[in-house]
Amino acid sequence: MTVEIDDPLRLERQVCFALALANRAVLAVYRPLLDPLGLTHPQYLVMLALWGDTPLSVKDIGELLQLDSPTLSPLLKRLEASGYITRRRDPQDERNLLVDLTQAGRTLRSAAEKIPGAVVEKLGVSLADLEDLHAALTRVNQAARRSLQSR
Repeated sequence: MTVEIDDPLRLERQVCFALALANRAVLAVYRPLLDPLGLTHPQYLVMLALWGDTPLSVKDIGELLQLDSPTLSPLLKRLEASGYITRRRDPQDERNLLVDLTQAGRTLRSAAEKIPGAVVEKLGVSLADLEDLHAALTRVNQAARRSLQSR
């Protein structure tokens, strides 16, 4: 079977394929950097959210990371078991669960500060290229979310 180069269904032309490959490759770069911290990539994302602002409700973390509660809850349980976070009921609204950093979680931040630079170095791509990629992916994510919301 011969496939035309301009075939819209060519695997190499698919955005979803390029994103899937890039996702796997970039996460593989992060893995050895996160292992010494005892974090998986999803746990690292939770910690990034908390290092930016704490305490946060589980709902707020879910919205920031675009994760649902069944996905987020096990991450939080493991981070709590590792001693990096605490979870407690919000005294103003008992329905909300607040997540806060422990001292160990705050201390972990200094080790994590080396990760972004190490990722840039391992990828061998300029910071400007990565910033452009980030901006483009943010636009794609926003457009996809709008598309889903308009259904």
